Amino acid sequence: MLAVTQRTFGGPEVLETAEVARPRPLLNEVLVRVQAAGVNPLDSLVRSGSLPLLGQPPFVLGWDVCGVVAEVSPGVNRFAVGDQVYGMPLIPRALGAYAEYIAAPSRQLARKPATLDHRQAAGLPMAGLTAWQALVDVAKVGSGQRVLIHGGGGGVGHLAAQIAKARGAEVVATASAAKHAFVRELGADEVVDYRAVDFAEVIEDVDVVLDGIGGDTATRSLDVLRPGGVLVTIVEMTNAELATRAAQRGLGFAGVTAEPDQTGLTALADLVDSGRLRVHIQHALPLAEAGKAHRLIESGSTTGKVVLTV
Repeated sequence: MLAVTQRTFGGPEVLETAEVARPRPLLNEVLVRVQAAGVNPLDSLVRSGSLPLLGQPPFVLGWDVCGVVAEVSPGVNRFAVGDQVYGMPLIPRALGAYAEYIAAPSRQLARKPATLDHRQAAGLPMAGLTAWQALVDVAKVGSGQRVLIHGGGGGVGHLAAQIAKARGAEVVATASAAKHAFVRELGADEVVDYRAVDFAEVIEDVDVVLDGIGGDTATRSLDVLRPGGVLVTIVEMTNAELATRAAQRGLGFAGVTAEPDQTGLTALADLVDSGRLRVHIQHALPLAEAGKAHRLIESGSTTGKVVLTV
């Protein structure tokens, strides 16, 4: 099968298409004919060697996937050949979604949202599960709460804003001025241009902050939280000093990294199909242009998601 592989760590230019062996599904796994694969910041960190999750190259990147079941192994009862599925299986182990086929545990996949095409659905799993697990599973966001989403126009942020709104929260988001109209269309009640003003001086009385920026932004987010509020970060998960500062102020602290989760995927699909969640795909590129997709991700200016079509 055709896949995007790399023989060394490095910049986007190390990504190349090549023929590799088609995976064989194990017990309780399905073989999926990939239709589209999401591209995430994590992918570029692994490619560069900054986060060597997969060991030394060669390997095939990618976890976000949407496609059609091509084969089922003994033990699989949830899906049949021809079913359309999506998910983020196996992470942090290798899945290899930048390819024509993947093999994955059936219970780490869910049925594709009926109202999304494969490209849109491929952009949902990692960013959507990150937002869902942070806001719903950890922060328990609900009606009447005030939630601050940093990076409201980004991959995680644009989904998080909608999820918080669907849960009945008042949503405040930070975004560059160019993305304000987009973020307001998602349902944000207030949007702050983080380049023009210090968000910590204009935002207050927040119950939950979702931090996808880290560094000083995460630290100063403590200043906008109400007593008993919680900072949920997807960047500073292991920052013990930040956790201590939060505790000293009577605030909660939690680090989140998305886990494979069929329950969360099904909940996200329900939100999509009920019209309360949409996935914005800014760029959909062919598999052979994976390097370009990584350059777009690394620019830091993408609105929504970037995906590869297979």
